[in-house]
Amino acid sequence: MARPLVGGRLAIAQSPCQSAPHMNRSANPIVIAVDGPAASGKGTIARALARHFGLPHMDTGMLYRAVALSMFRFGGDPGSEFEAVRACEGIAQVDPTDTELRSEAVSSIASRISAYAGVRSVLLERQRNFADQASGAVLDGRDIGTVIAPQAAVKLFITASAEVRAQRRVRELLERGMPAHFEDVLVDIHARDARDAGREAAPLKQAEDAELIDTSEMEIDEAIAVAIALAENKIGALAKG
Repeated sequence: MARPLVGGRLAIAQSPCQSAPHMNRSANPIVIAVDGPAASGKGTIARALARHFGLPHMDTGMLYRAVALSMFRFGGDPGSEFEAVRACEGIAQVDPTDTELRSEAVSSIASRISAYAGVRSVLLERQRNFADQASGAVLDGRDIGTVIAPQAAVKLFITASAEVRAQRRVRELLERGMPAHFEDVLVDIHARDARDAGREAAPLKQAEDAELIDTSEMEIDEAIAVAIALAENKIGALAKG
């Protein structure tokens, strides 16, 4: 039976896995950009793509969560861009396995501070350096295909209805032993979508050359299979031409 498509704890960066045996490495590194709103399944899909193609993976949202966690623990004001930028200095000390990174309080702060141009500017170089490494890379976030790696060979935009995404988030939180109520999470999902799409600095939007995958009615295995097929087709076409 296929597993439900739910979110999961992600490390900020994941070491490369063994390459898929049928993939031929070219002189040009393969960069795969995976974008989408919260709880769309983009992280799950990005990790699967990284395993399949033997590429290192970065969940860029974890960078913002790390900043948010630092502010949450040390009493920083999420309403202050100055304090948020200062908090970026401490993300190297955040343990990527810390379960609190996935808490709703940290998620809410991360969503707010990600709208600050100053924060995005500080974290931009780190993300681009990861994308530019010689091995190639898979990155997931909200502005990978449009801002971080517009040169990516493969661009995917993962989405799902707000109601489905809220159900996934509730399931994830309950599995982690955290309290969660569907109505509250749905309101938060709508608020995050509005902030992500409406911010001036790198708003969430589908790149013109990105493939759209709506996971609303997909199981995880189906969504991953679709993403891998699209990526392989794109990479194959580029290799031919």
